[in-house]
Amino acid sequence: MRHTRFAPLLAAGLALMAAGSAVAAPACFEGRRKIEEANALRFQAREEARIGNHDRVCDTLDEIGDRYADARDAFEDCGAGALAIDLRSESRNLRIAKKVNRCD
Repeated sequence: MRHTRFAPLLAAGLALMAAGSAVAAPACFEGRRKIEEANALRFQAREEARIGNHDRVCDTLDEIGDRYADARDAFEDCGAGALAIDLRSESRNLRIAKKVNRCD
């Protein structure tokens, strides 16, 4: 008898958790898409550096930084804080790449 009182509350709690995950999922997909864009831009920056187009390398590195910032915000919105922290380390690596290429 006592358990019948808590069953509706438990069901409502589980429904709210599922709804929260469904709402958060698009933000996580957006973050993943931004990381994929940043990876493509990193390849582009390496190719530009290989060719010797210094100005384009710096512009591309700036675009990569923008993508990382967007991805970090999206992951924080969906509750994936560990991925947002990992993106901070990628941002540090990006700052190092900017110094190496004298973009600052």
